[in-house]
Amino acid sequence: MRPNRISFEELVDQNKQELLNDQQALDKIDDQLDEKRVKNTDKNQMIN
Repeated sequence: MRPNRISFEELVDQNKQELLNDQQALDKIDDQLDEKRVKNTDKNQMIN
């Protein structure tokens, strides 16, 4: 017997969800990098 196959629409939906999850993860990383840059900028301004 062949294993159950998912439909094309289900595959598209899964891929869309994975892309959304990836985008959310990238946004989170970007936010963390921005916070780090701001902290470093603040530290540098305090030193100068």
